[in-house]
Amino acid sequence: MTQRITEKEPIAAIATPVGEGGIAVIRVSGKNAIAIVDKAFEGKDLTDQASHTVHFGKVINKKGLPVDEVLVSLFYSPRSYTGEETVEISCHGGVLVTQAVLEAILALGVRAAAPGEFTQRAFLNGKLDLDQAEAVADIIHAKSLKAVDAAHQQLEGRLGEHVKRFRQQIIDGTAMIELELDFVEEDVEFANKEQLKELLEALEKEITDLLETYEAGRLVKDGVKTVLMGRPNAGKSTLLNTLVGSDRAIVTDIAGTTRDTIDADWSYDGILFRLIDTAGLRKTTDIVEAEGVKRSQQAFEKADLVIYLKDLSFPFDEEERKEIAGYQQKAEDTPFLLIGTKADIEADTDWRIEFDLEISALGGESIDSLKKMMKERALENKHYDAGSLLVTSTRHRDALEKAREHVQAALRGLAMDMTGDLLSIDLRAALKELGAITGEITNEDILDSIFSRFCIGK
Repeated sequence: MTQRITEKEPIAAIATPVGEGGIAVIRVSGKNAIAIVDKAFEGKDLTDQASHTVHFGKVINKKGLPVDEVLVSLFYSPRSYTGEETVEISCHGGVLVTQAVLEAILALGVRAAAPGEFTQRAFLNGKLDLDQAEAVADIIHAKSLKAVDAAHQQLEGRLGEHVKRFRQQIIDGTAMIELELDFVEEDVEFANKEQLKELLEALEKEITDLLETYEAGRLVKDGVKTVLMGRPNAGKSTLLNTLVGSDRAIVTDIAGTTRDTIDADWSYDGILFRLIDTAGLRKTTDIVEAEGVKRSQQAFEKADLVIYLKDLSFPFDEEERKEIAGYQQKAEDTPFLLIGTKADIEADTDWRIEFDLEISALGGESIDSLKKMMKERALENKHYDAGSLLVTSTRHRDALEKAREHVQAALRGLAMDMTGDLLSIDLRAALKELGAITGEITNEDILDSIFSRFCIGK
């Protein structure tokens, strides 16, 4: 996206996490940012220095007293993150000194930045497409390496490249139709209907292929909601602790110890698993435990992966067989693993039922196999390729789905031999939906919603 840089009123914010550390950074951006910061800088004349240079000096407050020794980096428009004149002040880390440096700058008439305002200005000034701006927030909030990789692909513009190609195909198709409309009175036909059909069918397939990556993208970005369920003392809490590598859940020999769901994040091979340890499934008159069982059911309904644990040291009863069969049926398309636990304890294993795996969480038996199985099952049939572009945003998915619906409507119109003006309506609507992804077509409400997710200073 290329457009004229517009420098707005200067804004400032702390761009690094607040707390104790070696260095903190205060970012200032906007009209005359360098000249304004120079008023609080004791050292070289910053207004006389070149872009992309760093200068040592002191920040002084309104009373002329030194606040901290700093390094000041200068970026002239348009060669900055926001496209505006920008200054980054590196001071000593620490809550008080960082805040004092920021206040010295704000005292010069600079406004405190709103969440995401620097990145919003970068978008408005054409430094980033809207999907790339969203990727910045995704990188910041990423909880797994695969989520970082997916966000980096989007930040590099790979999604935007696809969308712009889709838009160009629609523009080409629309041009064929509208050129014909200009000469309708002369009864001249410019549009090759078969060629237009082939173009739209190819476009529909490309959009569908991209949409099919969403489920994998959602799991990579948000994590796999993995519910551990089973009868009391089946080893759910022990398995959670083993996977996480710490005593996150209380483990005792007393049935019903876990009364509520316990959540813990765990990453394996770059994928985030949001483990949910649930209360043991059984009928109970205990009000608190009954509420725990109810929450277990609710967690099951929202799961991306279900792991039902069966204690191998106790025989099945008919009720439990029916219970497992019922959950397998209710799971439908949700991956369901039936895992036998406490495999290190000798017992009669003629269960007349097939386990996906038998493990011992305490002894570590087959835990590595379980980890691999969890990743494989969570991502099976999800069109996941470690190097491929993934759609991770619900907003992007919705826009792609709507664009595809309009393309499909145009194809139906072609088959019914509709006039070009009616076909053009759907093609223009598809253009609008695709443009909303990259920000070529947007509105203030969408921007406010997107950039409110950012931290202050980014």
